[in-house]
Amino acid sequence: MSCRITKSFTLDAAHWLPEVPVGHKCGRMHGHTYIIVLGLEGALDPKLGWVQDYGEITRIFAPVYSELDHHCLNEIEGLDNPTAEVMARWIFDRLKKQLPLLADVTVCETPTTTAVYRPDN
Repeated sequence: MSCRITKSFTLDAAHWLPEVPVGHKCGRMHGHTYIIVLGLEGALDPKLGWVQDYGEITRIFAPVYSELDHHCLNEIEGLDNPTAEVMARWIFDRLKKQLPLLADVTVCETPTTTAVYRPDN
């Protein structure tokens, strides 16, 4: 039996988008309370009854969380244009090796704006 699970994290960070047109409000430094959602897909462990231990997901995400939370995203290598889409791919790329069941990463920048990164297979 295959199943999908998600684990969400909330963090605060500042950024600006250097590639937007002059005068665009996102070109100025501002902050967001981001919600990061990690989506994992796989078979249920027949003994444990889960896809992956949520505590293990939290442990694996912790270094990435620390790198992002309460930082200026533009100062982090690879996030010089830190759109939600770029962030989602950046997070995915850092976690996939340790979380082989990772299927996608969602970055919610505001309650009404969300970007989902799923790699092309």
